[in-house]
Amino acid sequence: MNFPEDLRGIVTVLNTPFTGENTLDVPGLERNVAYALDSGVAGFLVPALAGEVGYLADNEREAAVATVLKTVQGAAPVIGCASADTPEARLRWTRRLTELGCAGVMVSIPYTSDEPYALEARQLADAEPGFLMLQDWSEGGSGLPLPLIVRLFEEIPRFTCLKIEVDHSGPKYTQVLEATEGKLHVSGGWAVTEMIDGLDRGVHAFLPTAMHHTYTRLYSLYKDCRYVAANALFRRLKPILDYSNQNLACSIHFFKHLLHAQGVYATPRTRHPFSGPTDEKRFADMISLAQLLEFENHPGRH
Repeated sequence: MNFPEDLRGIVTVLNTPFTGENTLDVPGLERNVAYALDSGVAGFLVPALAGEVGYLADNEREAAVATVLKTVQGAAPVIGCASADTPEARLRWTRRLTELGCAGVMVSIPYTSDEPYALEARQLADAEPGFLMLQDWSEGGSGLPLPLIVRLFEEIPRFTCLKIEVDHSGPKYTQVLEATEGKLHVSGGWAVTEMIDGLDRGVHAFLPTAMHHTYTRLYSLYKDCRYVAANALFRRLKPILDYSNQNLACSIHFFKHLLHAQGVYATPRTRHPFSGPTDEKRFADMISLAQLLEFENHPGRH
């Protein structure tokens, strides 16, 4: 089984919007999906860490996925996030997301050793999602062993995608792509701060949050071999990423406020704990810069 050929470019990871009453803001989510489709994203991931998946009730989680699927109407692949605290819950979500109509599922399986990890990956694949994307996530570590990744790729046909988010992601992109002869779909997420390096290494997709116009424009410039323009745009984007990616809580807080400032979300409300920015001026400056970049890179201007 091959990875979806159309899953190349920017696959946006949607923040989950909340109302002033702290309920799921369905119209806000619909607006964000429409905004992303207008930008030309290659797909959607919902609801992952950036979507505060750990702070959603099961009915909210399912409603968010159903809303995205209904709004997208097949225009782009929707990847459902099946990550959860237990193997049983991960399997249950894999089945449910597949039933809802997701093109594939992404799962983060905690790694302790090879055999338990491989066993669970096989069980998830046996639930027959369209494709299985494993999240190689390690905060400050190297993540999954390369031999295990190659073994799973060779043994599990539905395992066609790997999202790499580890310390020094760049070299690992190259190692995985070379070891699988480019046949395993490799994407970057948290390492979007090194997006150009990832594209240079042959990564198939990046999974950032928000700023749909800017990211899709950057990817388009790079793929059109307009490397000078792509690097120039990335240099303008980089201060925002350096600020927002200090940690997950900061990223959620920043992009919720950006989407609110853009009129996409009714409130900037989050559930993930965050004490607030320590430098209010820098925060405001980065929000303004992000709005400017989104205006300048609107598809209608090019």
